Amino acid sequence: MEEKGLGKRINQVRKDRGLTAEKLSELCNINATYLRQMEGGRKVPSLPVFIDICNALKISPDYLLRDALADNEVSQIRELSRLWVQAAPSQQKLAAAMLRAALEQTEE
Repeated sequence: MEEKGLGKRINQVRKDRGLTAEKLSELCNINATYLRQMEGGRKVPSLPVFIDICNALKISPDYLLRDALADNEVSQIRELSRLWVQAAPSQQKLAAAMLRAALEQTEE
C-alpha cells in the first residue's frame, strides 16, 4: 500500500473539511501525533482507526485507498455514473438502448 498517498489524502480531506489534526484525532479517539504520522506516510492506521477516519471525514474508503485497490465493481459503477451524468439526454437514451441491446444479445 502507498502510505504516503493514503496519508496525503487524509490530510487533504481533513483540511477540506476544515478540521485541525487535533480535532480529527479527537473524533477518532487517537493521539494527534499518531494522526500526523499517518498523514506523513510514516504510520498506517489499523482497520478500526481507518473506519473511524472515514466516518469522521465522511469519505469513502475507496477514495482513501485508491492507490492500493485494483479496479473493482464499485469503481466501474462510479465511472458509469460519472459518464451518465455528463451525457446529454439524447446520449443517455442512446447509451441505454445500446446497453439493453447488448444485454439481450448475451441472453440468447
